[in-house]
Amino acid sequence: MRRLITCVGECLIDFMPLREGQHSLGYGVDFRMYAGGSIFNVAVALARLEQLTAFACKGADDYFGQYLRTYMQREQIDTRFLVEAPGTHTTLAFVAEQDGHPVFSFYGEGAADALLMANEIPEALYTETRILHFGSISLLRGSTPRAVLHILERLHGKALLSFDPNLRPSLVQDEQAYRELLRRAFSLADIVKCSDADLEWIYPGLGNEEALAELLRQGPALVVITRGGQGAMGARIDGPVVQVPVFPVEIADTVGAGDSFCAGLLARLSELGIDERGRLESLTPEQLSQVLRFASGVSALNCSRPGANPPHRAEVEAFLSKA
Repeated sequence: MRRLITCVGECLIDFMPLREGQHSLGYGVDFRMYAGGSIFNVAVALARLEQLTAFACKGADDYFGQYLRTYMQREQIDTRFLVEAPGTHTTLAFVAEQDGHPVFSFYGEGAADALLMANEIPEALYTETRILHFGSISLLRGSTPRAVLHILERLHGKALLSFDPNLRPSLVQDEQAYRELLRRAFSLADIVKCSDADLEWIYPGLGNEEALAELLRQGPALVVITRGGQGAMGARIDGPVVQVPVFPVEIADTVGAGDSFCAGLLARLSELGIDERGRLESLTPEQLSQVLRFASGVSALNCSRPGANPPHRAEVEAFLSKA
């Protein structure tokens, strides 16, 4: 039985640089438009992995918002939980690369995705969702943080809650308040996936295993850390640390790598029948290794081509069968 996985968070437009050079109007940079947003990328990846996937957010009715809705429908993502905001605009992000990592500049003041209200969320989200995934960008702006926390509190103990902080420190205006929100999110989440860069900001100076143990003390039943070229590690509460190596592929870029990993993680857990906390707490080290390997394969394939372009199920199975 396929379980509904709902992703709640931001959907926006990424502008990726293509080339820099002389143009008829002078020297400039060409950009290409892509559907994006961390949580949006996870939803697309889940749908391509043949998971029953829904997306929840407040969307604009401008050109970009219409493009995003059409994109979701083409990817067979359930859009029933999208709330329309007439007269608003869509968040835009311009992406560059620095030291091998994507760097984002966001333009989203007053954008639709920051305006979600708790009373606008369809009741079906609460009754049908078995796994819910969210991130920290939706905890930063406008009324959306309160709406997201309302969703988490209603689903806590009823659905599996997955959190990827995927931090953007440049967007944080009140660090103390933001850290309090993160602590609240950690306490509600059953699954936390963090990059090593996220952990350095959350727990400065702690090693990966120490930070993993500290996160488990906050409340999650499973914590997974991605470490770029060093692979991934994870542990459930009261369980051993399990590590898997990275798959060697030729890297095009790393945009969407963590999002694809999250999708692989949730897809494999769902396929193992793990859609409630009790089952997650019983996850064996062998099962966790299998889950991490699958997620790493999904991420590796995403990194082998430009932009956030997660693989389809058949691609992942073919890749893992040869690895």
